[in-house]
Amino acid sequence: MHTPALAVIRTPLVAVYGTLKRGLRNHHWLDGADFLGGDRLTSATLYDLGPYPAAKLESSQGIEVEVFRVNARLLTGLDRLEDYRVRTPREGDYDRLVHATSFGPAWLYLYNRPVAGYPVIREGPWRPR
Repeated sequence: MHTPALAVIRTPLVAVYGTLKRGLRNHHWLDGADFLGGDRLTSATLYDLGPYPAAKLESSQGIEVEVFRVNARLLTGLDRLEDYRVRTPREGDYDRLVHATSFGPAWLYLYNRPVAGYPVIREGPWRPR
């Protein structure tokens, strides 16, 4: 379940599902973050875009995420990586919304672009090719 977009929530947690996960190529963007653990979200579905996945706000059987505690500097870096635009979030590649995790509310980056024709992942993890 996600928190309504109109709610102003500040959380130090972020849930990642793709190349930011431990051992993958963009994990260095989380250097200094505290790994809290893995979780499954049923509020999002993944699409395999090839080099990285995209999450959409669609129910699933549970996509696998890793949850981290981040500071403002790390979150700003993640926003830059994901092309999240604070003032115009629908214009960037990703928006971010707060989703419930077993560790508390966490930011989840949601893809703004079309995903028609890409393979769907409704359960489990995204795996790099």
